Amino acid sequence: MAAAEPAEEPAEELAHAEVLELFQAALARLVQDPLLCDLPPQVTAEEIGSQVALEYGQAMTVRVCKADGETVPVVVVQNASVLELKKALRRHIQLRQARQGGVQHLSWRYIWRTYHLTYNGEKLADDRKKLREYGIRNRDEVSFIKKLRK
Repeated sequence: MAAAEPAEEPAEELAHAEVLELFQAALARLVQDPLLCDLPPQVTAEEIGSQVALEYGQAMTVRVCKADGETVPVVVVQNASVLELKKALRRHIQLRQARQGGVQHLSWRYIWRTYHLTYNGEKLADDRKKLREYGIRNRDEVSFIKKLRK
């Protein structure tokens, strides 16, 4: 006969809302750090990770100039591909829209069918190609250019 297992003490259970509140409070304390002070109040763990990676030189900021003239700073890892830049841009825009309560859905398929990203007049046509292969470095600017109809 097997020996009876010792009774485990019941773990303190927290409701999801309570855990979320504790997590948000901890994040709020984190963003008071001078390194992270320019992050928004409803910061995500992903944004904190990106900011720390920037500080340690593991990431870079690529400024994406939209057709309306607005420039969006997007953080990507140093050896990011064009596709990773596109995904980071999408995530940045989605977070900003959620915080502002604006349009919640954009058709990114439509955007990438309608626009190219360009750097120094060259289309970033190959999603697998690394940004550095195009000569893109920290703080460089890429632009949306409307595709011409065939």
